[in-house]
Amino acid sequence: MSNASTTPVRRQAWAALDQHRRHIGDAHMRQMFEDDPNRFERFSLEDCGILLDYSKNRITSETLRLLLDLARGSQVESWRQRMFAGRPINFTEGRAVLHVALRNRSGRSFEVDGQDVMPQVQAVLEQMGRFCEAVRSRRWKGHSGKSIREVVNLGIGGSDLGPAMVCQALKPYADGPRVHFVSNVDGTHITETLKDLDPERTLFIVSSKSFTTQETLANARAARAWLLDRMGDESAIASHFAAVSTHEEAVRDFGIDPANMFEFWDWVGGRFSLWSAIGLSIALSLGMDRFQQLLEGAHRMDEHFRTRPLDRNMPVILALLGVWYRNFLGAASYAVVPYDQYLRRLPAYLQQLDMESNGKRIDRRGCRVKWDTGPVVWGEPGTNGQHAFFQLLHQGSQWVPADFILAARSHNPVGEQHRMLLANGVAQTEALMRGKSEQEVRREMEEQGLDRERLEALLPHRVFPGNRPTNTLLVDRITPETLGALLALYEHKIFVQGIIWDINSFDQWGVELGKQLASTVLEELRGRPAPRQHDGSTRALIDRLRKGFSSS
Repeated sequence: MSNASTTPVRRQAWAALDQHRRHIGDAHMRQMFEDDPNRFERFSLEDCGILLDYSKNRITSETLRLLLDLARGSQVESWRQRMFAGRPINFTEGRAVLHVALRNRSGRSFEVDGQDVMPQVQAVLEQMGRFCEAVRSRRWKGHSGKSIREVVNLGIGGSDLGPAMVCQALKPYADGPRVHFVSNVDGTHITETLKDLDPERTLFIVSSKSFTTQETLANARAARAWLLDRMGDESAIASHFAAVSTHEEAVRDFGIDPANMFEFWDWVGGRFSLWSAIGLSIALSLGMDRFQQLLEGAHRMDEHFRTRPLDRNMPVILALLGVWYRNFLGAASYAVVPYDQYLRRLPAYLQQLDMESNGKRIDRRGCRVKWDTGPVVWGEPGTNGQHAFFQLLHQGSQWVPADFILAARSHNPVGEQHRMLLANGVAQTEALMRGKSEQEVRREMEEQGLDRERLEALLPHRVFPGNRPTNTLLVDRITPETLGALLALYEHKIFVQGIIWDINSFDQWGVELGKQLASTVLEELRGRPAPRQHDGSTRALIDRLRKGFSSS
């Protein structure tokens, strides 16, 4: 919990919420629903193909009013305007944050340093369209004259998680070459991916803005060696590799034709980049028309976020609920549970989007924050999660807010299975909210005929406290448009929370230290003497690995 903040308005809002928390105490949602038959109507929103039901949250109208005061006192509306205006709100790197420009369908200009970036964005989209049409129509030929049937995206972080998640989520629409993703520098990843592929029919996309990302280049070199070992001609590289990068010289030195290099810009953060040329693998898999539909769905949510008042704004509402639980009710994590198998990579994608954005401890003035910031994000698809971690959600000592994502219609209707899936998802939100009281458990066991001694022994184990909050995000079906809107919704939610927490959501200096030290350790594993400044544990591990691990 925090006392505090930087402006009197925000301090007052924070103090009012803290006082409200003490007043609302342990009020139970079960009672809230009994007291208010219209709770769903008051605490739900629908737009962009998404119904957001946030009625199963530990809030009242007063809670929401105070949270909205906090948002206004934190100048969320002003910061939103700055982002859409291309101001350098990523101040530690002096950059604008304009992933919204990548999916702009309005005809408006977006300016960075006084220059409209939309002509550049449109030019890259047109280049992607020409390339995808050539590959998908099989006019593009590999070195031996055969068409491309396999595409391997080589990237890591935002250059992998976003495209991989979208290709999986929209697999029912895939009608192009098969797309594979290699990210881990563990040689097993690329070995297992390539083992069944035909090099004559395989195209590699090297996705690295600087073309210096260590893991990506290691995998790119391994892919090039694999290709040349089977084709034996350096000139084959040009017809089997493309690059998403801004470093033309490095791309050319690798052997990739610069005509097949796709640009994106420093105002596009890696974890927000699937909408850019980083999404080339998506476009190759689905076709450029469907990639444009993905952008259209995101743009619709951008417009919702940009124009709706805060109290009718889905990203703002989700953000404020997260702040309420994180800072006033002490929840350290939240779960994302998609009841759709195609969305199984979504929790991992949101993990990076949220934790790399708001996993910060320094505010915009360079001071240590006095309040908790980004939560731990985790999850698995339902119903698998029900048989894994739902025990903790229902009866654990720590309670975890959760987002449930449901699609009313399945791409694969098999008997009653989709109804069973939806029944489980809806029932779990009710069970988490209602719980099961001691009185209800006692009555149930008495009806089962349990003797008194056995009943009293089992009673505490079968009580469910309930009052565990959930949001339900319901769509008709997972389509390119609805997926685009859903992802943009989470992007803007994270932005709003970063503003309220007074941090920069758009840098990621925390990933740098480990990378720097890894470069040093790598040289030492290659044989360079280890410097003494390592601690005793690190020195011992390096020595052991250099000698080769052996257990006695």
